[in-house]
Formats: sequence, structure tokens, C-alpha cells
Amino acid sequence: MTTLAAGRVTGLPRRLAAPAPGWELAADVCVVGSGIAGLCVALHARAAGLSVAVVTKVRVDDGSTRWAQGGIAAVLDPADTAEAHARDTEVAGVGLCEPDAVSVLVREGPERLRQLIDWGAAFDRDPDGRLLLTREGGHSADRIVHAGGDATGSEVQRALQDAVRADPGVTLVEHAMVLDLLTDAAGRAAGVTLHVLGEGSADGVGAVRARAVVLATGGMGQVYAATTNPPVSTGDGVALGLRAGAVATDLEFVQFHPTALYLGPDARGQQPLVSEALRGEGAVLRDGTGERFMVGVHPLAELAPRDVVAKGITRVQLRDGVDHVWLDARAVPDLAGRFPTIAASCRAAGVDPVTDLVPVTPAAHYASGGLVTDLAGRTTVPGLYACGEVACTGVHGANRLASNSLLEGLVFAARIGAQLAAGLPPSSPVVPVAAASSGLLDPDGRRDVTETMSARVGALRSGAGLTEATGRLAALAAGLGPDVAPGVAGWEATDLLTVAGALATAAAVRDETRGCHWREDHPDTEEDWRVHLDVRLDGDGALQVTRRPVGTPVVRGW
Repeated sequence: MTTLAAGRVTGLPRRLAAPAPGWELAADVCVVGSGIAGLCVALHARAAGLSVAVVTKVRVDDGSTRWAQGGIAAVLDPADTAEAHARDTEVAGVGLCEPDAVSVLVREGPERLRQLIDWGAAFDRDPDGRLLLTREGGHSADRIVHAGGDATGSEVQRALQDAVRADPGVTLVEHAMVLDLLTDAAGRAAGVTLHVLGEGSADGVGAVRARAVVLATGGMGQVYAATTNPPVSTGDGVALGLRAGAVATDLEFVQFHPTALYLGPDARGQQPLVSEALRGEGAVLRDGTGERFMVGVHPLAELAPRDVVAKGITRVQLRDGVDHVWLDARAVPDLAGRFPTIAASCRAAGVDPVTDLVPVTPAAHYASGGLVTDLAGRTTVPGLYACGEVACTGVHGANRLASNSLLEGLVFAARIGAQLAAGLPPSSPVVPVAAASSGLLDPDGRRDVTETMSARVGALRSGAGLTEATGRLAALAAGLGPDVAPGVAGWEATDLLTVAGALATAAAVRDETRGCHWREDHPDTEEDWRVHLDVRLDGDGALQVTRRPVGTPVVRGW
């Protein structure tokens, strides 16, 4: 396979500068992350009789799962089929979905949803007790289950964390930022280093020893100035994986949710989401003159796949020189009762969606790519698994279909659980950790990273802009030095720089428009680019990109 864009961003660290671990705990399995993917892996591992340590960055309920307003897609209606769900998924993925992964998702999804209900998750039902099914963008049938109208993620998180907290075989390590992978002499994952606020000493750096490590750290939305992701989503899992030698793929495909609540030109960080479930119930998009602009753009109009709607909104914003468009949900029946979270967010911003048009704009939402895995969740590093948004199973391709993300976490967590249950190697000594050879990004540089990414690697991209972005990120990497004291701010900034460099490098290489990667200088989708772009961090801290045809595995058996 041809290597492309070698050295476009160089000087990235192969290990974060940090004090040596001052404390240690051990478990059979270390799960990093406490959203739907991580907690489901923990429960499956416990069902196999394994001890589990769950490491989470703030509190167990502070990840992306609880913010999910949309639902979980699964074929439950007798009139629906797994084949139709697969077809919708592959249409949204624009030729880059891995068919085997999609088949696993749609066929195993209903069983995993029922298991989630058995674990205590309560979904919305009709008066006869049947699960209520609705439709979201890109779906050809009603197959989305919700909880609390627009609070599905919150209910799923509640049920899973209650189940995990009730299990004495799970050790929860909260307020912990993962740093780097520990390995044994054979190069197999043997645990992680991490920083726990207030643990042991002022620096709080310790280690979790384990026979398997599962990364379920969520996304990287904070690499942009405005995102729907929570503050903890700083790409730590992908950055750790790259430093450990794992392959990441499809990083250029960042989904921008079409309808984040517009809070003004200076809004930064996490922005409120206005779920497309509103559009599924009849809300429409209008420009400044009141005209619906998605009619005629796509047969599904406002319910087109997210990349299509985001592009439609962006075109109107560029055409009219405005920062937002309008979502008209005034005809949605019982809006405040059915969508209480959205109504509360809008009203907090001074907008009543029952009577007012809602200002919306696209915002960074979901990473379709991540650390590449096989169908058992295994990465290219033996002993290291990935699940959820941090992973790239091949399900999403160039653009995730709505409500497939929570489903992916359910399905592939179970598959990782089965792999763990099949047997783990005995514990082996950890290779002594060498001191980091490069420094950290000054936390003040974080804003430079996020502003660069939003301005040049956002929903609309160009070759010139991407060249400018990679040049700026390379300059920041070249400026890493030993004068930045180790700490959460510097570690997060450095992780963001690492994933930004990888994302921007891949985006600069892909000379086409496909899914949620939109190149204004290459507006067409090209068959020659029906390939994955694999990103590696070489021994010198340089990013390497290679092309890999769809259907070609990169993870070999351990």
C-alpha cells in the first residue's frame, strides 16, 4: 500500500510527559470510558467472571451517552427488515461501510436492545405496552426507540451505571484521565497509566494493570471550537492508540450535526443539540425569507442523511451571508411534552420552540472514524480493544446513519465481551516506561488548535485551507518543549493536537467529496477514492497515511 503525505505533521509525542506511576491497582480487564460502550463491556466481562476496573475522566455519567437525544435504531417492526436497515446504513456511508460489520450491527442489534431493557432501561411505549417506534434522517422505516421523548441517552446511562455500581466485581476509578498504554515484553497491552485528581499525591499519576485494555473514551469533538460533545471529549483514546502504535482510519469523516442551537458568534465549547427527531415529527428548515430550502435537494428533504442536511444549511449560510438558519417546529404536536430537553435548552436561550422559529447551525458532532478494529473489537495492538465512538468498526463509512451509534456500542461491546470470555493470557511483567522524549503543548495553544480546525477543517474544506491547517498544526508540534509542566491541561492540549494533526492530514489527502468530508475544490465523489485512509504515528512522531481498499482487513489475529 502506498504511503501518502508522510511527515505532513511531525514531532508529535510517542508518550506523554508525566511522572512515574506512584500507585497501582490490578484487574483482569481495564475499561477506559463509562458511556454505553464502556459500561456494556464491563457488564459482559463480569458475566464471564472477570474482574473489571472502569476508568472514567470525570464522573461515571459525564460522557457523551447521556447527552444523546436521539434513540437507538433496531428492526423491531415486522414490516421492517435487517436488509433495509443495512441498505440505509450503507447509503449514508457512501461506499465506505464494511458490509460484514453492517450485517453484524443490524442482525444482532434487536437482541442487544432487548438485553439493555433487561438491564433496566425503560423506553417509551404506547398504551398497550408496545415500544414506540419513530423515524430519523436517512431511515426508510420507523425503527428508532426513544426514552423520555428526547432523553434516551440519559435513561440508557442511568440503567447501565446502576447495574455497574451494583456489581462488587467492578472497581470504578472516577476523575481519572488516561495517559498511555502499558505493554509487556511481547508488545501486548498490559494496562494503562492515568492521572487521578487527588489520588496519592498532588500529581496523582498511577497505573492500572490488566490482562486486556478496552478503550471506550468516546469522541474528539472538543478539537473544534463549537461542538455538541461534552468537555471530556478531547480525543484521548485515539491519541493514546496512535502513540501505542495502533492504526486509526476514516478520521477525516467528522459528522457535523445539522441542527445545533445557535447561541451567537462567540459561542465556544459544547452547544445544545436540537435532535433530528423533531424533523422526524414534522419540523422543517427555513431560510431568512421563510422558504423551505431542503425540498428538491433530496427526496427525504429535511430527513435526508445528516451530511446532506448539513451541506444544505451551509450552502444557505454562505449564499445569504448568515450564521444560522431557522428550524420551524411549531407544528409538532405537544412539543414541550414530547421533547422536554430540547424545549428547556431553547427556552434557556430565550427561544420558545412552541411559538418561535429556532436558530440552528451545524456543529461538530460525531467521529465516524477512529481506531480500526475487527468484528471482535480488536485493534492492531495485541490486547488492546476499542468500542464506541473511539473505534472504527467499519459500520459508519463516510457518514454515520442517525441512531446507529448507541446501537454500535451495544452490539460490539457484546462481541468484545465474548472475546474476553474466550480466554485471556496470564498477567506478565510490564516493560519499564522510558521517559517521554518530547514535551507537551502549552495549554494556551489549545485555542489555536480548535480555531484552526473550525476555520479550515470544518464542514466545508479546501486544499488551500487544509494545507494552512496542517502547516499550523505542524508548527505547534514543532514547538513542543519540556517547559510545560505535566498536568491535565497540558495532556488534553497535546491529545487534541495529536488527533487534530491526524484528522487534518487525512482530510488533506482525500481529494474528493464523500459523506461528511466536503471539499469545495473537489466537489465530486470519485470511485478511485473508495478506500479507507489509515493513519499511523511512526517512531519519529510523524503521521503516515496509507490507502486501503474497502473489504481489506488491517487487524490480524493476535
